[in-house]
Amino acid sequence: MPVADQRVTDGPPEEAIRHAVVWCFHLFNHIVLRYIVPMKARVTDSDYRQLLALRTSLRRFLRWSEHQAEAAGVTPAHHQLMLAIRGHSGDGLPTIGDVAEHLLLRHHSAVGLVDRAEAAGLVVKSRDETDHRVVHVSLSKHGVDILVSLAAEHLEELRRLGFIRAVSEHPGDE
Repeated sequence: MPVADQRVTDGPPEEAIRHAVVWCFHLFNHIVLRYIVPMKARVTDSDYRQLLALRTSLRRFLRWSEHQAEAAGVTPAHHQLMLAIRGHSGDGLPTIGDVAEHLLLRHHSAVGLVDRAEAAGLVVKSRDETDHRVVHVSLSKHGVDILVSLAAEHLEELRRLGFIRAVSEHPGDE
């Protein structure tokens, strides 16, 4: 059975959150592939309790996350957008297409979300210098301030839940 990775996360705080959520989904997939797919007729009461516990934990964390975003004065969707922008690991600033991919949205839905976040002062849009059809998205100072606070709260909650142990700080991370 997969075990929560106890290594110190080397990336930014957003990476630790992504790592914890990915671990939960790996655990869920492990349970499904190990116990349910090969022996559908032999699913035990314990299997159902484990599946329920995992789904309940994920939903509780997501609901808690939504409340934290609202308490910080942003919508949960704006919080996820800011995290997608800051956590983007591609070359340069993410495009609206990159954001759509991270958030599992259609391009036109991502455009609307970015437009609303820009109107709220959370993000800044800029045209690509070589291809003016491409729009890049970055966090505004206000967006950075909110995301830093939310990321710290989320990391603390993930530690409390036992999904992550520690996050190292790297002077080079911005």
